Amino acid sequence: MRTLGTFGSSGVPVLAEPIDLFRRALAGAARAIARDPEVEVVFATETAPPSGKTARVPSPGASLQRKLVAEARGASDSLALRLRYHDDSLHAAAAPVDLEARAVFDALETARFEALGARTMSGVRANLSELTEARIRGDAILRARSEDEVPLATAIGLLARERLTGDAPPQSAKAGLDLVAPWIEEKAGVDLDALAMTIDDQAAFAKIARRLLEDLDLAAGADEAQEPPEAGGDEDEGDDGTGEDGDDETESGATSDQTEMRAEQVEEEGDGDTAPQDMELGEDELSDGDDTAEDAFSIPDRRNWDLSPQTDYKAFTTRFDEVVEAEELCDEEELTRLRAYLDQQMGGLHNVVTRLANRLQRRLMAQQARSWDFDQEEGLLDAARLARVIVNPMHSLSYKIERDTEFRDTVVSLLIDNSGSMRGRPIAIAAICADILARTLERVGVASEILGFTTRAWKGGQSRELWLSDGRPATPGRLNDLRHIVYKRADEPYRHAKRHLGLMMREGLLKENIDGEALLWAHNRLIARPEERRILMVISDGAPVDDSTASANGGAYLERHLRQVIEWIERRSTVELVAIGIGHDVTRYYSRAVTIMDAEQLGGAMIEQLANLFETA
Repeated sequence: MRTLGTFGSSGVPVLAEPIDLFRRALAGAARAIARDPEVEVVFATETAPPSGKTARVPSPGASLQRKLVAEARGASDSLALRLRYHDDSLHAAAAPVDLEARAVFDALETARFEALGARTMSGVRANLSELTEARIRGDAILRARSEDEVPLATAIGLLARERLTGDAPPQSAKAGLDLVAPWIEEKAGVDLDALAMTIDDQAAFAKIARRLLEDLDLAAGADEAQEPPEAGGDEDEGDDGTGEDGDDETESGATSDQTEMRAEQVEEEGDGDTAPQDMELGEDELSDGDDTAEDAFSIPDRRNWDLSPQTDYKAFTTRFDEVVEAEELCDEEELTRLRAYLDQQMGGLHNVVTRLANRLQRRLMAQQARSWDFDQEEGLLDAARLARVIVNPMHSLSYKIERDTEFRDTVVSLLIDNSGSMRGRPIAIAAICADILARTLERVGVASEILGFTTRAWKGGQSRELWLSDGRPATPGRLNDLRHIVYKRADEPYRHAKRHLGLMMREGLLKENIDGEALLWAHNRLIARPEERRILMVISDGAPVDDSTASANGGAYLERHLRQVIEWIERRSTVELVAIGIGHDVTRYYSRAVTIMDAEQLGGAMIEQLANLFETA
């Protein structure tokens, strides 16, 4: 059946197709909901992301099938609600950089603005339910057989939708959702409950969403520095960036009072501000003050992290692994003592490495130096050439334009082998060089991170005990407990981390080394950074060694995994990888590497490798 539509140039009415009338009706409804006369609706072969004020909805076909019509209405309603209740700039400012965290953050915001429509308009609620079914139809949650196969963005989006509207998740997604729902509820149940209290305030909602990401180990508390300030809030009164507030409130049995306290707490929080300060090489440590540096992208024990190579490597259990800050492993008094001991070890090496560091600094500063194009028709007024205008008024004013520099925003991560074979002079020199390198890079505006890797025990720890109690199953994978140490975070000023480097001198810290997983850990931290260029430098004195793992899986198990990780990073990742081997030929693993036979050469090798990287950028 056709209906009279518009009139042609001859005055004869033109018959309109039902599908065209339906599209016009969709557009009219969307404009009414969005309160925007510029909203448009176009049909596509399948649901696609909206473009500006245009909704791309799946075509219901000429027959206008009832289910397809409802899905098209849902897609149109979703766009209209986004235009009405969503602020793109606020969302972009609060969103995390990491891809998985961003997907979850986006899903929560979608649940928020769609819930605002569903709670007030029953027709919109029905349409959005059909849209949710359509979204799930091709999602990986339907095929998931283990919790690691469940997309967190989908699962958390469905749980948030249920909290905000009361609508149960689609039955088809129930099996996949049940795999991760208990874990999500345990970690972030309070945050999910608190979302409903801020549904009308996008900024406050975003703060709770970021807290939820933190509780799920998807983003750290200091990443909140990207969040927009509350309207009328006092930015001077913020938290200390430690992310401790409310960390213990993530039990699924939390009361509604706890939920309200969490919502109020997020409303009142400010943004900490700890900017690095310029340091001179060799100067004394400045007073720490009251500000605490924040770890913007600490990502321990990431779930569903898809940035990893396809290998047969596995861990028997990760239950006993840990990512720790240096100050968590000993008290302040011992850290101070260990730092004093490290300073004594510097001796004559300090001056040598300092001279090399100054050379690196001059190279970097030369690349960052400002340059100008003079005698331009527009730009900044060139005051140096005003005299000739005064002498001869016939001369026109001269302008200058700053030339763009090729130096890219950069972060450098230093990953140091903390195995037992590094004990003595090698680890002391590694700590000294890391110390001076961090100061040098801070002076030229390059962020730096210092990490260490070892194990919690010799010859297997609690992981091996668990394996033994389970009857020694064959090919168990890694059988030791990882200990990954953060000595200095990338956003942390050097003066805050200075004492932490002394921890490398602690007796009993250095044990075994599982390089492949440590390399992935450091790489994934770098990938989550916002800098345009990311450099990872590894310092090691040998191949991966863990007796318990090797005896149960074969002697080449750890080394094979390390090779696979290195190959994957060098071929597929944007991170630039360079390695320095101390008395050990690392060139057989890394394509960009250097081997030194004496630890005394470490400082020169580090500086030279970094200088070469910056010069070839």
